[in-house]
Amino acid sequence: MTDEPYPAPLKGVRVIDLTRILAGPYCTMVLADLGAEVIKVERPETGDDARHIGPFIGGKSAYFMSLNRGKQSIALDLKNTDDISTFLALLETADVLIENFRPGTMAKLNLGYEDLCHQFPQLIYAAVSGFGQTGPYATKPAYDMVVQAMGGIMSLTGHPGGPPTRVGSSIGDITAGLFTATAINAALFDRARNGKGAFIDVSMLDAQVAILENALARYTATGEIPGPIGARHPSITPFEAYKTSDSYIVIAAGNDGLFDKLCRTLGLAELPADARFKSNAARTEHHDALKIEIESALARETSSQWLARLEAAGLPCGPINNIEDVLGDPQIAARNMIITATDPEAGAIRMGGNPVKIKGVADPAIRAPAPQLDEHRKAILATLDTAHD
Repeated sequence: MTDEPYPAPLKGVRVIDLTRILAGPYCTMVLADLGAEVIKVERPETGDDARHIGPFIGGKSAYFMSLNRGKQSIALDLKNTDDISTFLALLETADVLIENFRPGTMAKLNLGYEDLCHQFPQLIYAAVSGFGQTGPYATKPAYDMVVQAMGGIMSLTGHPGGPPTRVGSSIGDITAGLFTATAINAALFDRARNGKGAFIDVSMLDAQVAILENALARYTATGEIPGPIGARHPSITPFEAYKTSDSYIVIAAGNDGLFDKLCRTLGLAELPADARFKSNAARTEHHDALKIEIESALARETSSQWLARLEAAGLPCGPINNIEDVLGDPQIAARNMIITATDPEAGAIRMGGNPVKIKGVADPAIRAPAPQLDEHRKAILATLDTAHD
């Protein structure tokens, strides 16, 4: 019997990472957190564009460091014959290749999937791009802001009558990265059964459409185009942010039983009998009137006072935390969701941890830092020499 942790599930999987900025690096960070060895292939001299995006700590990009922890770096020019030979030697040792160039870029270098699949039949080749490898937009450039706009997310975000509003996190990139990580794991599982590699094509725009959720259902059911509705849920009421005497809290009473309990806790025991509020459909139709009733009661006390009462009653509720609040939250700490990587120049950097917790697999609070450009060249080339012995 041993107390040693089990190996991470992707231990032994080698990923060759040609990605930069966010969608691809986020994907490979997820894979690295699950145990994969990620070798980041960067342009000589400049490296990943994210190295030059602020904010900076000790001259180093905190943005880059937060996305590339625990990876190795080697600088290769894929237009240079010797470097291409090194790159192909890397692929001989690799399980996964991931790139997020514009479609056609790798083919022009004779390194596209069709060029590589016969030489490396077990290789899983993942391509992340703005619009995917097919369709009329395939060759267009894209950033997160573009796909948030085109994918409909911005039309649902913000308050009625307000200007177009971007979601505060780069979900265009992040959702594409997560879908790609999911697909790579599925392809690794399938390869274990049939011995064959795969080509994975993930579009940032597709990923935005995939998470439209309730908005697609509402349009299909009613023919009405959904728009922004602030912090309110479009189909469940009460389910939004409500003002107290000193700030706002979120209350999510998702069924009739919770609504009845909420009303009794707020001193509004008569409301469930009101025809306007007897069912979820009725409450949603009359959400403005219900909000007035709820906020009139909440105005008597502070957010902390109400949260204590609502939590004691077993009602789903919470404060609206800013980032400082999140960093100090005991639940976040208990789940090891703020980890630290110490850079030799920038010092200790706090960043989001791995939300995937697997029993028996270590989830260290201290992680290896993001690499210096070309930092691991000698060690990586040594593995290639060994592979050829």
